[in-house]
Amino acid sequence: MSKLRNLLSHTTVAGIATVMAALATYTVMSAPNLLAPATAQSQAAGTRTADVLIQPLSDLAREMRVRVTERDPGNGSTPHRHPGHHTFGYVLEGTYEVRVDDGPVRQLKAGEAFYEPPGSLHAVSRNPSPDKKVRYLIFQVADPTKPATIQE
Repeated sequence: MSKLRNLLSHTTVAGIATVMAALATYTVMSAPNLLAPATAQSQAAGTRTADVLIQPLSDLAREMRVRVTERDPGNGSTPHRHPGHHTFGYVLEGTYEVRVDDGPVRQLKAGEAFYEPPGSLHAVSRNPSPDKKVRYLIFQVADPTKPATIQE
C-alpha cells in the first residue's frame, strides 16, 4: 500500500509541476515587472528572485513553490543544499551552469531543465556569461518543516 501511495504522490507531483510550468510561464511572460528592484532589496547582489506561487499541498504534507530567478552576467551562488525539497529548474533565457553532487557541470540553455533530489549538494549554480543575464524558473516540492537552503 505504501508503494502505491508513493507512486500516486509522485504522479500527483508530476501533474502539479506540469500545470505550474504552464501557469508560471504565463505569469512570467505577462508580468515584466515581476523582478522589480524593490523585490530584490534583501537578496545577494546580482541575483533577483520572486515568488510566483506558494501553494500548500496538505494531503502530501508539502508545499509547491514556484519562483523566478534572474542572475547578472558572471553571478553565482555558493554551494548549498535544499533539505527535504525536490527542486526542479527550467531555463527561460540565457545560459545556466549547474552541478548537482558529484555530477558533471552542465551548461543549460533556454528550454532545458535540471533536478536536485532533497538534500543533494547544489555545487555549482551560476551564470557563466560575461554579458547576458540568465532567467530560470524553480519549482520546489518542499517540506515546510525544513530550512529552504543550507549553505555549505
